[in-house]
Amino acid sequence: MPSEKVRIDKWLWSVRIFKSRSLATDMCKSGNVKVEDKTVKASYLVSTGDILTVKKNGFNMIFKVTGIITKRVSAPLAIINYENLTSEEELNKYNSWFIGKAKPEIREKGVGRPTKRERREIDDFKSHMFEDE
Repeated sequence: MPSEKVRIDKWLWSVRIFKSRSLATDMCKSGNVKVEDKTVKASYLVSTGDILTVKKNGFNMIFKVTGIITKRVSAPLAIINYENLTSEEELNKYNSWFIGKAKPEIREKGVGRPTKRERREIDDFKSHMFEDE
């Protein structure tokens, strides 16, 4: 029988909102996870019916907890434990921002693929563009 409450970082990882539990913990520490508009620590005990606001990659996602699980499960099993309340406008933010606004990225001919270090720099640059919104 599942318990009635579980740590919020463990729940966010279990339902696959974050790839790792440590990433979920870091997001809680940095204030990107709120319960009912109140910033919470990673040790906060989440229960059924709580409304979570998660800021991830520049998107503000809203979830309602419908089930409590403590172990990471497959996506079809995880989705029954929350209800996505994120607005359509927020879900379409990516499309409205990028489509038709910028030219495709161009790399000079003969340079080859980016190295691992260059790829990380590109990804960091792109992620900082979303944080301000």
